[in-house]
Amino acid sequence: MTYETAKAMLAQNGQSHVLAFWDQLDQDAQASLLGQIASIDMAAIKRMQAMLKASEETAERERGEIVPSAVVELGSIAERERNEALSAYGASALARGEVGALLVAGGQGSRLGFEGPKGAYSIGPLSGSSLFEIHARKILAMERRYATRIPFYIMTSQANDAATRDFFAEHSYFGLKQERVLFFTQGMWPALDSDGNILLEAPGRIFMSPDGHGGTISALRDHGMFDDMARRGIQSLFYFQVDNPLVEIADPQFIGLHLKEGADVSTKVCKKREPSEGLGVVAVRNGRNLVVEYSELTPAQMQEKRSDGQLKLLFGSVAIHVFSVAFLKQEAAVDLPLHIAFKKVPTVDATGKTVSPDRPNAYKFEKFIFDVIPDAKRTLNVEFDRALEFSPVKNASGNDSPATTQRDMIRKYAGWLTACGFDVPRDPDGEPRYKIEIDPCFALDAQALGAQLLKTFVLDADLLLNEDI
Repeated sequence: MTYETAKAMLAQNGQSHVLAFWDQLDQDAQASLLGQIASIDMAAIKRMQAMLKASEETAERERGEIVPSAVVELGSIAERERNEALSAYGASALARGEVGALLVAGGQGSRLGFEGPKGAYSIGPLSGSSLFEIHARKILAMERRYATRIPFYIMTSQANDAATRDFFAEHSYFGLKQERVLFFTQGMWPALDSDGNILLEAPGRIFMSPDGHGGTISALRDHGMFDDMARRGIQSLFYFQVDNPLVEIADPQFIGLHLKEGADVSTKVCKKREPSEGLGVVAVRNGRNLVVEYSELTPAQMQEKRSDGQLKLLFGSVAIHVFSVAFLKQEAAVDLPLHIAFKKVPTVDATGKTVSPDRPNAYKFEKFIFDVIPDAKRTLNVEFDRALEFSPVKNASGNDSPATTQRDMIRKYAGWLTACGFDVPRDPDGEPRYKIEIDPCFALDAQALGAQLLKTFVLDADLLLNEDI
């Protein structure tokens, strides 16, 4: 893009102020600014501006009443024969090489006091394995179990793309084949002030932030990932986020149920631990299934209960999905709804000096991946046991922190050992007395662990009593 082209485009869209400091910039800064301007989707900016003008009353009318969505609860799929049949069906799709894994990993570890991609954060209770390593080793174990190939698509951000690629290269892709680990970056959007103006954070730089996990779909298209999936014969995509080391990647039973039911989208859900927990809830509005983000629920909706005392909106989504690739490709041509947040954004004043505000001053916009659900012809919500599959590391302390995540990992592995017939030493409160960690490539589940232990060695009871495992 040339200066003249940028100037004309910005003038046409009422954003000429973006070039206010052009003459003060050196050549490199000018080139960088032109690159940012070229990346801006002005149609999306117009949608953002229209959203700013819409009244809260209009938004409320558009929301409409919501009721709980149907959920396949744990008890209803607990029959052994049905489970085995679903697992076999999913395993066949895996063995045929029709399933890919998609990891959303654009975040930094700053909230954990860690400099670098969140996926590089050490979380293994004994090994210190990173989140990336745990996920990659699970995929490697699945490839070995089903004698298959599972391409690993990893969405990064501009902030961590290079560091993520370097991390995988430095660790030899954790045993995966390099050609099956594919990185791509999510899109970026500018922030707007209350008048709909694009904000500069420096004289030669537009403030940009990620366009949300809903941007995954357009990023897959724009970076050629759909074409790659077509070449590999990928028909289903297992979607998950980087901060949850308990996730059962490409769980064959979940995939089997998704395929048997002919779903466009399947979502794993769990019971909320408290009404205000930050999970979007699965619901129905105007006859269409959807996920309602927790921040868009009123306090009354969060607290409302059924006649049996359970929360009315009980089941929350934890961003574990299986998507039909054909459906995702269809959705790449759709403008997903925008979600807005009023935030503090550094901006330049009239002299070009960057000012950091002490209160919110700008609007950021995001797309959410679950907003494709209302477009789906067939959706499924499948309950899972959160103690076994969901313990994200988000905060430095308290709930969803490294301490609680490692605790839950140890509990899970201790449960496997118990299922294998071992008496795991526990404290009076029932917590395992020692740290336990099991490499996914040694065993992916309790059944596999039992087979490995019988085949490999007899565990010394004294070891359990005196050492970490």
